[in-house]
Amino acid sequence: MQICASIAQFLAWVPFLVLLATVGSSSSSKSLLNCHPLDQHLVNPSRQLDFLRAMSSVYDYITEGKLWVVSSITDLSPPIYVFLQCREDLSVSDCRHCFNQSKLELERKCSGSGGRIHSDGCFLRFDDRDFSEEFVDPRFDRAKCEETEPGFGDFWKYLDEALVNVTLKAVKNGGFGAAAVTRAEPVYALAQCWQTLDENSCRECLVNARSSLRACGGHEASAFFTGCYLKYSTHKFFDDAAEHKPDADHRNFIRSSFFPHLSDHDITKLAMAAIALSILTSLGAFISYRRVSRKRKAQVPSCSNFKYEILEKATESFHDSMKLGQGGAGSVYKGILPDGRIVAVKKLFFNTLEWADQFFNEVNLISGVQHKNLVRLLGCSIEGPKSLLVYEYVHNRSLDQILFMKNTVHILSWKQRFNIIIGISEGLEYLHGGSEVKIIHRDIKTSNILLDRNLSPKIADFGLIRSMGTDKTQTNTGIAGTL
Repeated sequence: MQICASIAQFLAWVPFLVLLATVGSSSSSKSLLNCHPLDQHLVNPSRQLDFLRAMSSVYDYITEGKLWVVSSITDLSPPIYVFLQCREDLSVSDCRHCFNQSKLELERKCSGSGGRIHSDGCFLRFDDRDFSEEFVDPRFDRAKCEETEPGFGDFWKYLDEALVNVTLKAVKNGGFGAAAVTRAEPVYALAQCWQTLDENSCRECLVNARSSLRACGGHEASAFFTGCYLKYSTHKFFDDAAEHKPDADHRNFIRSSFFPHLSDHDITKLAMAAIALSILTSLGAFISYRRVSRKRKAQVPSCSNFKYEILEKATESFHDSMKLGQGGAGSVYKGILPDGRIVAVKKLFFNTLEWADQFFNEVNLISGVQHKNLVRLLGCSIEGPKSLLVYEYVHNRSLDQILFMKNTVHILSWKQRFNIIIGISEGLEYLHGGSEVKIIHRDIKTSNILLDRNLSPKIADFGLIRSMGTDKTQTNTGIAGTL
């Protein structure tokens, strides 16, 4: 799933976000959320913007392929510290999905100075103090017993074997391990320590987590601890590759695991050599990417991602005086960007967590659809509490306002009406067969036809209605509304 090639930085050139996707191959995506006990119900708009700024930085690192991120903004009062750790058997795309789902949950329910959320795919925490070396906190460390049916016979022996094996493997491999005991009753286990911990802290966290799981007594359980994650199940919940995953960038474990006899001076020289090699490799990759991207720019339509706070300011905080209209999917506002461009910003009504899969798929679909008789999608924003779509601004009103409003400025001649009909037909013909993906507009009406300065028609809401692949009869029903 590839979005526009020029969505640099925040959306980049990688698969788009699907917040409801089940991360990895786990059988459960239930999360465990804890907010700062003193700020459970605190709402601070300024702090929310700081939160979004910090989370945007984390997202940038994920886009670069990192599965764990430490970020901080210390020029604030109080500062913000953020940590994300994805399971190492996840793809970058799955990590991104898990991060965004977790971020939205924290934003909605922990709007104060701190909070943390565990899921089967990732751990996300923010606070107003540095917590990078913490690994145990009895207030928040929990075991979740998913299946309470007790084990019988040799199950306990197999369970203990799997948990001990995966703990040792994770500590040895720098923080991650997956193991299976495939006897009469198989047991699968996965362990993950946060990359900010050293080897001893990792071991202690997993041992404590193991003890908490032993008390569950069922066929599946997960331990969500401050510094680690441990899960077992009688059903396999990770890919085969996870059991044989080689060491990645476990920088906290390098000294103890690989260079036990080297001096600090030797390690410094090795580190400098590794950094130099990394820079040269990255430079070569960057030059290659630039060459490819220049070729792609001539072939792929351009679209952009917009910061939520910029669009909020452009619409005067979505003030009623900037409102252009409202439909079934959301309200549309006139926005003036910092560079002077005028755009139409659609604030969608639907809950992002409930509609994310469809929303992102269809935005991805219509981002490359361009025709003179279609309203052009310029980009979107998924950072804030509402999802926003940014369209080109069409200066004249919708066709229904010109045809049916009293005291209208325009009285359309028959020639103008004929040209409008032809333009609408050409736009629909392009949607039905001229673009790479066939799009069926289920909501054609005069309020969905906008007119530009020359009274040329532009069809709105075409991509968020229903899309049809060339080899399918129908796909998901989308959002019908009025731009």
